[in-house]
Amino acid sequence: MAHEAEIGGSGSGGDLSPEQLIDRRIAELADWRGETLSRMRALIHDADPDIVEEWKWRGVPVFSDHGIICTGETYKAVVKLTFHKGAFLDDPAGLFNASLDGNQRRAIDISEGESVDEAAFKSLIKAAVALNSSKRSKAKV
Repeated sequence: MAHEAEIGGSGSGGDLSPEQLIDRRIAELADWRGETLSRMRALIHDADPDIVEEWKWRGVPVFSDHGIICTGETYKAVVKLTFHKGAFLDDPAGLFNASLDGNQRRAIDISEGESVDEAAFKSLIKAAVALNSSKRSKAKV
């Protein structure tokens, strides 16, 4: 799969904020992938208003709260939401459908025309935030 990280040049944003870089990525995609990334981004913010958006690794949108929650990568055939600690999250709705063999990460691949159970997705975001917060509070003890 070809990764779209090079959209807009080298991936460095100059004077643009991470939020503006993500906005630009969505606009430059100008197809179902941009619409999907935009929709999932809105759900992430709905689930956790304290989410911080970052721009890392030469052009990957990253959503964090007390650590990385997930990334939002775009490929030709899928939008991939990779949860940094997905292997430690309950997924009763079975949203994780990629990167299932790793020790830590789990991902949701969304193809053109596919939808995601919004309530289940928000629950995963909230669970990931809770996991990050619990790890942080344990580290302070």
